[in-house]
Amino acid sequence: MPQRHSKNNNDLAFFTYDEKRKLGYGTQRERLGKDSIKPFDACSLCIKPLIDPLCCLKGHVFCKECILECLLSQKKDIQRRLAAHTSQQKQEKEEEAEKLMLQKARELDAFDQQNHGAVPQYNDRNHSQDKNGFHGANSVKVTSYEEEALRTMKAFWLPSATPEAPVKVEAPSISTVCPQGNEKLKLKTLFPIYFTEDTSDQKKSKFLEKTHICPSCKVTLTNTLSLVALSSCGHVFCKKCADKFMVVDKVCLVCNKPCKERNLVNLEKGGTGFAGHGDHLEATAFKHLGSGSGLGLTRPAMKT
Repeated sequence: MPQRHSKNNNDLAFFTYDEKRKLGYGTQRERLGKDSIKPFDACSLCIKPLIDPLCCLKGHVFCKECILECLLSQKKDIQRRLAAHTSQQKQEKEEEAEKLMLQKARELDAFDQQNHGAVPQYNDRNHSQDKNGFHGANSVKVTSYEEEALRTMKAFWLPSATPEAPVKVEAPSISTVCPQGNEKLKLKTLFPIYFTEDTSDQKKSKFLEKTHICPSCKVTLTNTLSLVALSSCGHVFCKKCADKFMVVDKVCLVCNKPCKERNLVNLEKGGTGFAGHGDHLEATAFKHLGSGSGLGLTRPAMKT
């Protein structure tokens, strides 16, 4: 008979550490490969090769059609929220005016009852139900205090007296934001960028996809290089050439257009979503056990 061991002890009323590990309990880590990282020449929205690329001042690159559609949808959403906020403000003003009218009517009613006495008035003697929903002989005109108590009564078992939670719409921001950096973004701040394609015969025969090079040092551009775009003309260089030549000469090496140091925009590279770039290329997902079910419930992956 085999010796009893803690890993084989499965008749306990709770999960052991080894059983939890076998079920995938805890934080699961996985090293991200090249396929999980967004290339530098891919759109940040559609994750496809760039078509008519536009770049913001923070270095996020988008297709022209994608970013225009995104900004248009944001403007439509802002208009919808503004309309809902305006409608809510109008409704609040109407409710306040109605409350003032009811308060004045109660004051006049109380003044009339104090001077002339509270005499019940009936519009229809055959009708045995009053406006507050009571039946029988005790159905008489209620005082203003009782009417206020009935109006503000909160009873979840009565449909007519069930309290309603007011949904308040806050005033939305009227500025569009960048879908990648969440900073304010306007259409006029976007500028087109131009990559220099490698037209050598060797590259054409080996690779079907387009490869881009730095127009100064002719190095193939990849995610391992830091790239810089000029907001004045849109040409893209590697950071070494930009710091070595353009910062000193104050002129673009391709079109000889004057540029300043503030025109140098560092392009963002790396992954989207939970994928990162640099030293932190690890995706994590936490899995915990369901209460009494033995099944794992997974939270979305988090960037580490």
